[in-house]
Amino acid sequence: MSITSNFRRAMQEAKSQSLIGPNVIAKALPYLGGGLVLTALGTYGGLGVFNTNPGMFMTTFWIGMIAQFAFFFVARHIAENGNNTTALPLLALYSLLSGYTLTGLIFIALQTPNVGFQGIGIAALGCGVTFIVGRNIGSNLSDEDGIALTRTVQLGIIGLLVVMVVQLLFSLFGVYTPSWLDIAISGVGVFIFAGAAMVDFYLLPRVYRDDQYLLAALSMYLTYINLFIFILRLLIAINGRD
Repeated sequence: MSITSNFRRAMQEAKSQSLIGPNVIAKALPYLGGGLVLTALGTYGGLGVFNTNPGMFMTTFWIGMIAQFAFFFVARHIAENGNNTTALPLLALYSLLSGYTLTGLIFIALQTPNVGFQGIGIAALGCGVTFIVGRNIGSNLSDEDGIALTRTVQLGIIGLLVVMVVQLLFSLFGVYTPSWLDIAISGVGVFIFAGAAMVDFYLLPRVYRDDQYLLAALSMYLTYINLFIFILRLLIAINGRD
């Protein structure tokens, strides 16, 4: 029994040596939750503007999109320098604007038969379940498996971005994606960002210190939002929305 205990202790110590932020995930999760609540509020406000004044919404949408990117990079830079107090309100504004810019997708979901509020709830629940499973798997990956999964997900995200940019360019010229291809793209996106959830729980404690919890929360937030978007897109595509 003592040999087994010593072996387990040695394995735990060896594993913890590769972690520079063993508690960063636990510290980041409340901020992730707060960011998602603000995103929901931003979407709710966006739907109100869209329903009352669609023209004004389109103008504010582009302003919000530009401001969203600005807040993201500025807040990330400030957080990297260890100034969490200044970065926090900027990240809160970023979360609100993210919700506002999601309004269009949410509106389409609400107008799509067999999706609606139920589909939005399924997408949110699917993200939550994925994060729970991802935490159990990602935190127990070996370094070899974790690095391999990280590289695979990174390549997948790059490929997905290229496909989506091409899809956007085609749509600007009036060439719209066939429904089967949109289903395929959305399905691949769900698969990639489900893998990204596992990567977060493996990678974040190895790249961020405990006091860099806002950076960890931002990384998980991006994974959650993108996973939510692709699940919702998949539901819309499956239900025949052109």
